Amino acid sequence: MNYTRKSLPYPAGEVCIRGPALFMGYFKNKKLTDETVDKDGWLHTGDVGIICEKNQLKIIDRVKNIFKLSQGEYIVPEKLERAFEQAPLIASCFIHGDSLRNHIVAIIYPEPNEL
Repeated sequence: MNYTRKSLPYPAGEVCIRGPALFMGYFKNKKLTDETVDKDGWLHTGDVGIICEKNQLKIIDRVKNIFKLSQGEYIVPEKLERAFEQAPLIASCFIHGDSLRNHIVAIIYPEPNEL
């Protein structure tokens, strides 16, 4: 997706995390664990982030930009998030879906100044 640590104005890339109490792996699913956790123990979240001026992490994209709901409908969450964020009362929006369910969930952060 052409994100690099030299991206301007802020470095960007996949958000990876690790720690002793974070994630040991998927139960009885070594293949999926190996896809998610690399050989050095880093958990690949699937989110693309940037480090802002105050060393804050801001999620700007997803590595995998599509998911399928249980009834077979494909969802592109970025399109929905950007549509929601056009409303003056919404500062930020996150869309979540699960392939075992037939609906999506939106987490919306309101625009404090507009409220």
